[in-house]
Amino acid sequence: MPTYSLNINGSKYTVDADSDTPMLWVLRDQLDLLGTKFGCGIAMCGACTIHLNGNAIRSCSLPVSSVGDAEITTIEGLSEKGDHPVQQAWLEEDVAQCGYCQAGQIMTAAALLDRNPNPTDEEIESAMNGNLCRCGTYKRIKKAIQIASKNS
Repeated sequence: MPTYSLNINGSKYTVDADSDTPMLWVLRDQLDLLGTKFGCGIAMCGACTIHLNGNAIRSCSLPVSSVGDAEITTIEGLSEKGDHPVQQAWLEEDVAQCGYCQAGQIMTAAALLDRNPNPTDEEIESAMNGNLCRCGTYKRIKKAIQIASKNS
């Protein structure tokens, strides 16, 4: 089994995994980083979103062998104290209901605001398209992203 050196949340990790093992399972099963959630397994729901060199990526379809030297950020690494502007806006707007999808939603929103600090409503909707929320908190998610864009 191959060995991979990974840069995750600013720390170096070495893991043994089959080359086609999705990063989601490396994070959860080998590194005990449980904030990244399994949703669909086919990169359609967004629950497993992480950042790869700052870009929002679905970890369920990202093989560990394709990561190379890229920097990975999970929800645990977004902010040491949970005080990232997006996380604060999520709390202010009381976005979460069940909360299952929220790590992926937050990671997608944070990547959007890193690229575009003042997105339009259409840009928010486009960036968040494909992040599913079974509880239907889409209006609060959009409002929280608008709040975070003002507080960033």
